[in-house]
Amino acid sequence: MDTSKMLTLPGIYCNSKVDYSRWKTREIQIGDIPMGGDNPIRIQSMTTVDTMDTIGSVEQTIRMVEAGCEYVRITAPSIKEAQNLANIKNELRRRGYKVPLVADIHFTPNAAEVAARIVEKVRVNPGNYADKKKFDQLSYTDEAYQLELERIYQKFTPLVNICKENGTAMRIGTNHGSLSDRIMSHYGDTPEGMVESAMEFIRMCEDLNFYNLCISMKSSNPQVMVKAYRLLVEKMVSENMNYPLHLGVTEAGDGEDGRVKSAVGIGTLLEDGLGDTVRVSLTEEPEREAPVAIALVNRYTKRKKDLESRSKEDIIQLSPETALTPYISQEVNTFIGGSLVPRIIVDISKENLKDAQILAKVGYRYDILLDKYHMGEQSVDFVYLADSLPSFTMPANLKQVYNYSTWSKLSDKTNIHPLFTLEEFVKAYHKDKVLNMVRICNSDLTSAVFESLQLDKTIVFILETNYLHGMADQRQFFRNLQEIGIDNPVIIKRSYQKEDFSGPLGEFMNPEEPISKIQLYASTDLGALLIDGLGSGIWLDSPATPLENIASLSFGILQATRSRISKTEYISCPSCGRTLFDLQETTQMIRSRTNHLKGLKIGIMGCIVNGPGEMADADYGYVGAGPDKVTLYRGQQVVKKNVSSAHALDELIKIIKDDGLWVEEKQD
Repeated sequence: MDTSKMLTLPGIYCNSKVDYSRWKTREIQIGDIPMGGDNPIRIQSMTTVDTMDTIGSVEQTIRMVEAGCEYVRITAPSIKEAQNLANIKNELRRRGYKVPLVADIHFTPNAAEVAARIVEKVRVNPGNYADKKKFDQLSYTDEAYQLELERIYQKFTPLVNICKENGTAMRIGTNHGSLSDRIMSHYGDTPEGMVESAMEFIRMCEDLNFYNLCISMKSSNPQVMVKAYRLLVEKMVSENMNYPLHLGVTEAGDGEDGRVKSAVGIGTLLEDGLGDTVRVSLTEEPEREAPVAIALVNRYTKRKKDLESRSKEDIIQLSPETALTPYISQEVNTFIGGSLVPRIIVDISKENLKDAQILAKVGYRYDILLDKYHMGEQSVDFVYLADSLPSFTMPANLKQVYNYSTWSKLSDKTNIHPLFTLEEFVKAYHKDKVLNMVRICNSDLTSAVFESLQLDKTIVFILETNYLHGMADQRQFFRNLQEIGIDNPVIIKRSYQKEDFSGPLGEFMNPEEPISKIQLYASTDLGALLIDGLGSGIWLDSPATPLENIASLSFGILQATRSRISKTEYISCPSCGRTLFDLQETTQMIRSRTNHLKGLKIGIMGCIVNGPGEMADADYGYVGAGPDKVTLYRGQQVVKKNVSSAHALDELIKIIKDDGLWVEEKQD
């Protein structure tokens, strides 16, 4: 094993928390396309066609390859599907496609053993491969636990030997929602349990001298997913391992929500230099997943090249790396900071400030007849007007921010606050008695101007960055504040220009393939900080992006990081050959009738494999049980079995109503 560039410090999950550096993993061979080491970060996805449909699987695989997939995964729930992988592979080769195929295995070791002789890689889930998932609480002595491991070892050994004999790679893919009863009883429903579930299988592989492995730690909750991968790296380093990492957020959903949630989880780890292959799981056609993954990954390919060409002056000068803890700020004006949810600022200075209806784009609908504003669950907290004055009365709940020079000239400053540069604030005689926003960046902390700053409890910092690896720069700002002993609230601001989205797949908004890089980049840059408990608010600045999209994206990022819940969350799987109904159509149908239930989490799963376990933290579940049959869950408990698809949504709504959690949708 090449350990020359592995991490050496215990408790450290990446090469650097203050500079971009990809973690060096061992290279593994998957067909003709190696993974890990110095290879590019690979792109993959999974077919949704029934595996017994040979031609359908082949044609979908080809569409995925042409969209950018370098590996294609196909489900093999039983021996017959595993055997048919040979027909799919042969037809692909006949048509000139040599893409490595990956067999997805869950409960059936015998299917895995068949598939491992055919395809280039098999994926096994430690939670249900030769283990049990019945939500039973078990108790083990040390001896009994060891006997269970020995039983699994005996079941697992034949597959490992077949992989060795056939040059087949393996992914040990732990999912948060499918931890076995044994792991759950011993470690709990935790990232630590996820890591140990995988480590048990890795140790078995190493005992059998098999090292052609990659590892994943997936969850539908980006917070859990990020923590699990980081813990995995720490654990592997402590045991002298450096296996490649497969990154993904399970059941991310569709549309903007799916892209934001995926980028928060995957992007945070890519920022840390972790990840050797990426799969974005969307409840959409699989060929639509690859371009999103490519857009995420290409950013770091470009970053590596740009960082190599920078001058020494461009390198961030930072304090020593130490453990980063959540930034606990004081509360300002009972409105921002402390234990309050993160606030949102949007820039409306370029909008038509003669028309009150423009505020509908940020959550305030003006009723002309009643001469009043209606707020929604996604109404922003602050609007920035720079030096422009509106010709209509603003809502009482909406706070306005002006540049200091303009603010100082206003006679009525009710609900209106100034934005200063650091120099302006230090020199200003007149300041707001309630709230003063001060623009700042990490490098300012060592400046003479900052040393002369008189801190008070009205200051809220607006944290900006112009560094290429801006997330690390801003993350270090919080660490530096903690070292200094400052606890004023911090609004994280990131600015993007249209040219930031240029390059391959860099269309700002391509109508043929609606990838908006602003969704991916902002979700990564802001989400990576929010997941670590950093920041009392966000300010997303992108002049080329429509105002309503900025507002929606801002709330989406806070929702994905679980730092501010403003809408219903859907945990929907991306579909595969096991799926028992049209997931895209069903998800939209459920969304159309429940998307006003703020804070409720609804799992929509195509089959029992992605059923009660995979939707681990959902409040309710809608799970395929057979042709035209749906089983409904409350948490992980079955409420109604085998409900007709035609009536399943009505029955789900009845369950929610019976639980007292239903509210009627407000009508405009």
